[in-house]
Amino acid sequence: MSDPAFDRACALIAAHPAGSVPVKAFFDEPTFTVSYVVHDPATRRAAIIDSVLDYDPAAGRTSFASADAIIAYVQAEGLSVEWLLETHAHADHLSAAPYLQGKLGGKLAIGAEIVAVQTIFGKLFNAGTEFQRDGSDFDQLFKDGDSFRIGGLEAMVLHVPGHTPADLAYVIGDAIFCGDTLFMPDYGTARADFPGGDARQLFRSIRRLLALPERTRVFLCHDYKAPGREAYAWETSVGAERVGNIHVRDGISEDEFVKMREARDATLAMPRLILPSVQVNMRGGHLPPPEENGVRYLKIPLDSV
Repeated sequence: MSDPAFDRACALIAAHPAGSVPVKAFFDEPTFTVSYVVHDPATRRAAIIDSVLDYDPAAGRTSFASADAIIAYVQAEGLSVEWLLETHAHADHLSAAPYLQGKLGGKLAIGAEIVAVQTIFGKLFNAGTEFQRDGSDFDQLFKDGDSFRIGGLEAMVLHVPGHTPADLAYVIGDAIFCGDTLFMPDYGTARADFPGGDARQLFRSIRRLLALPERTRVFLCHDYKAPGREAYAWETSVGAERVGNIHVRDGISEDEFVKMREARDATLAMPRLILPSVQVNMRGGHLPPPEENGVRYLKIPLDSV
């Protein structure tokens, strides 16, 4: 079957020598999340991927240490931010994109299928008519195969649904930023039991990514440090995933994966920050508007099916 977007992704990766695009990672251990700054060496233009807003659920307070570390790096390196990229509407941390946008500029982007996520969770949180379920909280909605530039650096997106309907992988130079589709080979793959998720669709999305050139650098959104491994890790390669991923390496069939993934997902607890994260991230990281007393509130649905 013809796949023009995949073919362009392969060509884009082939056009860039290994390691030619600088990538700086920022690991947030409380949420096991990795954020990235990637930039064009020639123009110093940059993109920030999957940022984290610090949130203390017990105190109900937000803070900005994680985002400020990114700001300090951007300023120290003399970078100019053009894009704030989200791989999906995260269920495990709040996005700091609006805060970073206010400090550094740039366009906020996510996959076009975010409207499906907004519809599902807008109903769950009874968000009201003031919450527009049309993606307008974001500056750019990307579809499969869309291209964009970071300075003189060409980049593009691949739609990789399964974990959620809106997941994207960003292809930038010789690297892909794959969000929650894949983890390190010794940890496996993302869950597929959130609303709109689908294990069979996730398998097909992952196998599409693993058909990219084996030397492609793969940057992950999370690491949970598999048993027996001493250090956190978030960079691997297509070749390493194909050979060693415990859930989806070469030779594992779609039916085998779906059986494993659905059985495993049935044993998993919900992420600790799913309720605050989703209702903020479906708004592009914007907090709910203040009520008449000037205080913002997050909702906790009770006994919802």
